[in-house]
Amino acid sequence: MKKLLLITMLLGVGYSQCDANGDGDLDILDVMTEVNCILTDCWEVEPSLCDGLTEVELWGEYYDIGTTGIDLGYQGLTGSIPPEIGCLTNLTDLRLHNNQLTGGIPSEIGNLTNLTYLNIRSNQLTGEIPSEIGNLTNLTYLFLHTNQLTGEIPSEIGNLTNLEWLALHTNQLTGEIPPEVCDLMESNNLSMWWILEGNNLINTCEETEPSICDGLTEVELWGVTYDIGTTTDFDLTDQKLTGSIPSEIGCLTNLTFLNLGINQLTGEIPPEIGNLTNLTYLYLYDNQLTGAIPSSIGNLTNLTKLFLNWNQITGEIPVEIGNLTNLTWLGLNNNQLSGVIPESVGNLTNLTKLYLNHNQLTGEIPSEIGNLTNLTVLLLYTNQLSGEIPPEVCALFESNNWDLNHILLGNNLINTCE
Repeated sequence: MKKLLLITMLLGVGYSQCDANGDGDLDILDVMTEVNCILTDCWEVEPSLCDGLTEVELWGEYYDIGTTGIDLGYQGLTGSIPPEIGCLTNLTDLRLHNNQLTGGIPSEIGNLTNLTYLNIRSNQLTGEIPSEIGNLTNLTYLFLHTNQLTGEIPSEIGNLTNLEWLALHTNQLTGEIPPEVCDLMESNNLSMWWILEGNNLINTCEETEPSICDGLTEVELWGVTYDIGTTTDFDLTDQKLTGSIPSEIGCLTNLTFLNLGINQLTGEIPPEIGNLTNLTYLYLYDNQLTGAIPSSIGNLTNLTKLFLNWNQITGEIPVEIGNLTNLTWLGLNNNQLSGVIPESVGNLTNLTKLYLNHNQLTGEIPSEIGNLTNLTVLLLYTNQLSGEIPPEVCALFESNNWDLNHILLGNNLINTCE
């Protein structure tokens, strides 16, 4: 009866959308075709971008539909991410980071349901994060940070229950963090820092102070991944490194040796350096570092050698420097340090070499420097020091038969050591 009613209704239509034989008239073949169209939604089927494709062109290269991995990081790519990328449904690893890509993240990215690793950080991407990204339930690593993404975090990201690392920081994201994402961050022990930093988000999750190292087992520094648990030595001397020292370096808490000397590093010394309490050697010399020495440097009580010389470091020498009682060498020369030499320097009785020359230090030489009886080198020249040389320091110079010009030259001191 229902079928008869349907056919009767169709016969009452003056024109059929499924004129099967193309004669312009409605006959029984057309009616049956019309019924089939209704039952199978044949009118609603739209052609797919991927129909009939065996390969996809991306930035001038062709990739077979069966491709499982694409790594185009640091390749100078420009333009937008083509929607055709969503046709490569066998992809498990997609890396487009550190390019100059613009435009939005295409919604077709949500077709790549086999992805476990997606990295499109450090581009110039704009627009909102597509909700379709929540389809990528096999993802373990998702890096969208350091772009210009706007809008709210889609709640669908909460579907990505296999995530081990979620990085959305340094964008222009706004609004509240969805509860689904809060639950994900908590259950997977993901760091809130990696979504809060550099955005304008309202933290509606548990009020705990986010740490950059929360949940991490490794960190990426200058394009290389380092295991947090096993990395003890880190030597990138004279490697032409640029940019700032990443805060994530403070996660490598088993480091005993860190040398970033003779590079072109800029920016400030991150306070997270103070987390590296196992360090015995810290070399940041001969770069272009600016800003003040962080007070957290005083946490590094196992240091024996500290070289921050030949930079553009400003501000005062932190009094916390006096905590580093195991120091044998301290090089702060050839910077733009100002203020007085802190009396706490006198705590460093194991020092054999102290270089404070070529700065803008003012005030008097603290008498506590006379405590440093193990010194073989003391250089204070070319500052703006004034006043009398303390007798304790005179005694130090006399006992070591040092040249007084090492403290007199380029200062306004009164020589009382004669």
